[in-house]
Amino acid sequence: MCPNRAVLQSALERGEREGGNVEFKERLTKDLHLADGRMESLAAQLRHRVLSGDGEATYVVGVTDDGGIAGISHEAFSESMDVLSLLAEEAGAHIEDVQTWGIDADGSATEKDELFVTNRDTDDDADGLVGVATVREGAMLDTDSEHIVVGTAGHVDHGKSTLVGSLVTGQPDDGEGGTRGFLDVQPHEVERGLSADLSYAVYGFDGEGPVRMDNPHRKSDRARVVEESDRLVSFVDTVGHEPWLRTTIRGLVGQKLDYGLLTVAADDGPTKTTREHLGVLLATELPTIVAITKADVVDDERVAEVEREVERLLRDVGKTPLRIERHGIDAAIEEIGESVVPVLTTSAVTMEGLDTLDELLERLPKTTADSGEFRMYIDRTYSVTGVGAVASGTIMSGEVEAGDELLLGPMADGAFREVQVRSIEMHYHRVDKAKAGRIVGIALKGVREADVERGMVLLPKEADPDPVREFEAEVVVLNHPTRIGDGYEPVIHLETVSEAVTFHPHGGQLLPGDSGTTTVRFKFRPYLVEEGQRFVFREGQSKGVGTVTDVNPGDDAETSDDAGTSTAGSD
Repeated sequence: MCPNRAVLQSALERGEREGGNVEFKERLTKDLHLADGRMESLAAQLRHRVLSGDGEATYVVGVTDDGGIAGISHEAFSESMDVLSLLAEEAGAHIEDVQTWGIDADGSATEKDELFVTNRDTDDDADGLVGVATVREGAMLDTDSEHIVVGTAGHVDHGKSTLVGSLVTGQPDDGEGGTRGFLDVQPHEVERGLSADLSYAVYGFDGEGPVRMDNPHRKSDRARVVEESDRLVSFVDTVGHEPWLRTTIRGLVGQKLDYGLLTVAADDGPTKTTREHLGVLLATELPTIVAITKADVVDDERVAEVEREVERLLRDVGKTPLRIERHGIDAAIEEIGESVVPVLTTSAVTMEGLDTLDELLERLPKTTADSGEFRMYIDRTYSVTGVGAVASGTIMSGEVEAGDELLLGPMADGAFREVQVRSIEMHYHRVDKAKAGRIVGIALKGVREADVERGMVLLPKEADPDPVREFEAEVVVLNHPTRIGDGYEPVIHLETVSEAVTFHPHGGQLLPGDSGTTTVRFKFRPYLVEEGQRFVFREGQSKGVGTVTDVNPGDDAETSDDAGTSTAGSD
């Protein structure tokens, strides 16, 4: 019997009893269980169960009063979780975790997903669901604490993931990249020793110093860090291998980052990939820190040589290197920005330089603002049984709360769809609201996961979005073998949008090193684009950066005349 199935079996065997912490419910409905007087009674019952379990209660939903597995529809289970969440809030508690099983026609339960933990496909053909919800004492996490987001970059094997793994755990590496395994998300990445997709990690600080993870593979450990920290540092760990440069660009452009952290290995020095990643960081105007890694595998003379190479590289692109060992942390915090790049030397094996990085990350100010209306470009989507579609990304501006009504889109025809926030999670911790800069998963009511795509955006219901098929931009060609002419077809990375476009330069062509104005047209569908947004474009070895200067919906029926708000296709 697998551990998850044992959770259900254990709850059924314990059963409902006076003074116990297990409660059976076939289903909960808003009309019946939130009616006057009933809500207070059920909240008191929930509070009693929580106190009886020393701060934890188990609710089994989809079973009869005597524990018989009945199973309820996906819609009924989703409504039951909504009601249970409101009852928990009324009782000063919160739902920490939900596990669900599909019920076959013969009444047997088959293991399904865990809430916000996996993106395995769900079985929509199951006859019904039964679930176990863990309810814990205490309100959902308040996310008003300081929170900075750092994007890592650097060549493959230059120690990005290893450095982050040692930072978030406080554990030295074994010299074989052991701590990097805390960030890898796919088995083949662990086996091959390199990352193929974005990974995420978090640690924090309280009044006494760093709050680190004992075991980052445990979602409860990440949740503990989020709960205990006064200040959080989230890492978006990108990909160093050249074939996945597109994924790295997505991580650096599509997330609302406060700082960049570029790694350069002391045994290898700056490479072509190092220069490309630095170019993306600087093109997005992201304040950046350079960490020279693997200082333990070379002698002091080689470390000094690489330090000089890094300083030359930064000066070549018009930046001033600031050696933290020489000038101090105060100077690094004060000077980091548009023209100054702090540099320090580290080793994840000896932990050299990690105390300095800790202090730097604890003290650096947040650079992204919380102001403005809510906006989140979607980076990932998945579906969870009993919960539905989940959209994951970094909140770009404003704030979102559970229960908010939002617009999702644009769809392929330019329309936006009305959806509702069912629940929010941040690093495996359920929260009632989240602000700009937070990396979150938002469960959406009113849309199927198949209809949610990367590059879409979530906005307030009152917004009046105007998606476009083309826009004007000021671009700089960083590298191209010949000229860029009319009809040039690169892929642009703007927020989380990664889409093929055509360029139509106003002067007819652009040469390497040139800057100029061009019309950019999406080849296949409209997206929401705004003036001032920066983007990276790439095609083969060619690359450049740009800034949106004018948004022109034009006369295209797909982008302006037909664009609107739709409620069709809701679950």
